[in-house]
Amino acid sequence: MSKLESYIGFAKKSRNLVTGSSTVMYYMDKKKVKLLIISKDTSDNTKDKLIKSAKKNNTKYVIYEDCENLSRAAGEGYKTSFAILDDNFAKVILKEIDN
Repeated sequence: MSKLESYIGFAKKSRNLVTGSSTVMYYMDKKKVKLLIISKDTSDNTKDKLIKSAKKNNTKYVIYEDCENLSRAAGEGYKTSFAILDDNFAKVILKEIDN
């Protein structure tokens, strides 16, 4: 298990991770999302909606691996979008993604 997967798991356990595009959009509208992670295999329409919302709310976002790895790290089923709600988790996860 990579550090990134561990951090995503910790974020989930501490309730600082939300998954699924509709739930993520809800939290983005409330301006609670610190980092948006979109899997590469998200449909183009959903990806465009999420990116547009992230830009509107000045939220950092990354497009990362396939949804299988991200969903496994979060302990979720087939999810393609993930939102981190905590600044500290967002910083360390973004740092790991950049490495």
